[in-house]
Amino acid sequence: MDADFEKLYNAYYMKVYSFVMTLAKNRHDSEEITQKTFFKAMTADKKHSGNSSEFTWLCAIAKNLFLDQARVRKRISELDLKDGETVSETDIEKAFDDGETAFRIHQVLHNLEEPYKEVFGLRIFGELSFQKIGLLFGKTENWARVTYHRARLKVLERMDLS
Repeated sequence: MDADFEKLYNAYYMKVYSFVMTLAKNRHDSEEITQKTFFKAMTADKKHSGNSSEFTWLCAIAKNLFLDQARVRKRISELDLKDGETVSETDIEKAFDDGETAFRIHQVLHNLEEPYKEVFGLRIFGELSFQKIGLLFGKTENWARVTYHRARLKVLERMDLS
């Protein structure tokens, strides 16, 4: 990391993170988007032009990354439509709050084939990003998203929650 970028990172990381937190309202997503923001700023073909403050430039990158993520999640949730209702990732997480339902989910997971079982567990229990799950398997972030989505559908199907 060059010295100028390190100064930029140290000066604005918490401010950008706070900005993203107001959008995402989720610590994990905010951290991920903030990291991607600085990575994109460091590797982008278009560097800061000076037409706005560095903070404004970084927030624009962060906002675009947040919107990209929201579009992807919307597409994934649209795939979850069944009988006009959507069962989201947070619905499954909430089901773990109920002890009986949590036990049923664990029973289904116990019998789920790989890699679905591990990807689902890493995402829900390990709270890993899709990017990190993909790295663990030597695959792409998109592979991790698709595999998780399929695992989730299998769990829902086998539990009759959908």
